[in-house]
Amino acid sequence: MKRIQFQERQGWQAKAEAMGFRFHTIGGERYWDERNYYQFTLNQVEKDLEEPTKEIHEMCMDLVGRVVESESMLSLLAIPQAYWDLVRTSWKEGHPHLYGRMDLAYTGAGPAKLLELNYDTPTSLYEGGAFQWLWLEDCIAQGLLPQSADQFNSIHEKLVQAMQELGVTSPFYFASVKGSEEDKGTTDYLRDIASQVGIETRHIDIEDIGLSAAGRFTDLENRWIPHLFKLYPWEFMFQEEFGPAIPTSETQFIEPAWKAILSNKAVLPLLWEFNKGHPNLLPTFFDREPGRSVPAGWVRKPFFSREGSNIELRTQSGDHVKEDGPYTDSPYIMQEFSPLPQFGDSYTLIGSWVVGDQPAGIGIREDDSLITKDSSRFVPHIILD
Repeated sequence: MKRIQFQERQGWQAKAEAMGFRFHTIGGERYWDERNYYQFTLNQVEKDLEEPTKEIHEMCMDLVGRVVESESMLSLLAIPQAYWDLVRTSWKEGHPHLYGRMDLAYTGAGPAKLLELNYDTPTSLYEGGAFQWLWLEDCIAQGLLPQSADQFNSIHEKLVQAMQELGVTSPFYFASVKGSEEDKGTTDYLRDIASQVGIETRHIDIEDIGLSAAGRFTDLENRWIPHLFKLYPWEFMFQEEFGPAIPTSETQFIEPAWKAILSNKAVLPLLWEFNKGHPNLLPTFFDREPGRSVPAGWVRKPFFSREGSNIELRTQSGDHVKEDGPYTDSPYIMQEFSPLPQFGDSYTLIGSWVVGDQPAGIGIREDDSLITKDSSRFVPHIILD
């Protein structure tokens, strides 16, 4: 695994915007960054990333099957009791899902370590599945990379296949939070894929979804929403005023309610408990004393947090790193610290994608801190032996 300094393509910003990738720069700072790329060998990708991704995903699916049968584990995961039947039924009836992303610490030597699961509302999908592939094609065509360069990336093709297999009829609504350009970009990408496979699609802001007198979710024209992809976490939905209407609304949700099991970090201690010693897992436990200082070599994370918020860590040498955020009323876990590889001033995190239950590719994020955040840069990669 190498980080290689590289030249930017001329006019890449205009190309990105023409393709709908308008959040390539956020707050005046680079989000997409092609001044460097990461290079892997084929063996590293196949043995150290692809195979473990498949194995971890299978462990996750096994865990969901265990949790839905256990009221104590559903409670431990802080899923409100009013929604246990919804979560359980969605799993037992086989409600389909599209995708998930697991975040891995990987140095290029030794096993990748699972840091987190993002299986409900993972982002960086368009830039991972489409734009970094276009970068590779452009660079090969311009002679900047050799013809033999490849990429661990079948995200787009697998999304097309998974979308076809959802069994969705028209219309299929795609919802994101109003005003979030990144979230809108992600839902627009998935909406475009649905259109490619012949599904009529519509966009709606989460805030504009209504509830009819008959208990059905509706759009701004009071039309029923039969199928809804929502880039909005289940733990938020459970707290919404309309939440109690979900079980009887007859709306098909993508991602399904059983993803609530995998969408919080409390699943990590359970994965460790049932697969103790697995080379791709880190020792992780429920934090029963969240008021104490984080010990050296450990990381404290809230059950519910996103983009690095409210994470606190202390390295083996005692260096302390903490990220503030809004997730202050959540229970916590404690996970053994696994250092991210450092290249210059940048720390590197690998997001490995699962689409339709299959490993599908990776996206790489860089940050100047050991905690990866929403402002972290996305950097492309290649496979080259």
